[in-house]
Amino acid sequence: MTTYAIGDIHGCWATLERLLHKIAWNPEVDRLWLVGDLVNRGPSSLEVLRWAYHNRSRVTAVLGNHDLHLLARAAGVKKKADDSLGAVLGASDLTELLSWLRGRPLLHAEGDTMLVHAGLHPTWDLEEAAGLSEAIAQRMATDEGLEVLYRLRKTRWTPDLEGDERLAAALAVMTNVRIVAPDGRPKLSFTGPAAQAPEGCRPWFEDARVLRLQRRIIFGHWAMLGLSRHGDAICLDSGCHWGGSLTAIDLESGELISEPVAAEDSSVTPATAFAAFDDGVPIPPAARSLFFASGTERTQDLG
Repeated sequence: MTTYAIGDIHGCWATLERLLHKIAWNPEVDRLWLVGDLVNRGPSSLEVLRWAYHNRSRVTAVLGNHDLHLLARAAGVKKKADDSLGAVLGASDLTELLSWLRGRPLLHAEGDTMLVHAGLHPTWDLEEAAGLSEAIAQRMATDEGLEVLYRLRKTRWTPDLEGDERLAAALAVMTNVRIVAPDGRPKLSFTGPAAQAPEGCRPWFEDARVLRLQRRIIFGHWAMLGLSRHGDAICLDSGCHWGGSLTAIDLESGELISEPVAAEDSSVTPATAFAAFDDGVPIPPAARSLFFASGTERTQDLG
């Protein structure tokens, strides 16, 4: 039996199928951990959700920010339809699929390895993080609780928060954090590469308490960081939908296996890369080869 963890899928079903074939995943004996963001952006969120639900006895998934967006849309909490979730929301088995999705935790810990979508606050130990994850899941079990926490999702974490504000701030950390300020407050609006973080800010995993306690953390969410190891913190977001790849890690051997994005799953073309460049948008590491392969002499500070 082998246990693999897979990075942000984002509705990229064709690429996921190829990656599962490449690692020779056998649902009879192997297990999968999914780092969250199963849905949105890619063209086949419904297929990904149905596959995950069908294999739910062998799949461990944590919630990502795009999964929360889907739950909020379905519950009528978020009205804006700037997404690729129409097929999911119109599916005949929507209730069944979303009941399973809503039941996914924000944090999974097994042995010395932890799985979370974005990250943890640097001061948390496993006991505090797990307690917050469980409390959030209980609060989000109803549409009312989901609405409250989603509405408060931009609350910045401080240790003195209480009640729903505390839970909402912890939810934001686990699904959105990339860097923290010198005073420990998460900078949730930052999406760029670590080298371009504001002065004094640092990636959430630098000097994280759980890592000092010799635990390994698997996370995603940070396409501008890209597939990378930072001690025992491993980012599996290899920018699949952005023209990169979808990556799995064998949790026993540490081997990394990547599958280049299928053409039908990617939104990145030379034209969209140039448009992003001209707008001053940093190009994710996964998409840079496509951009520069076009022969441009333009330059951009990528950190």
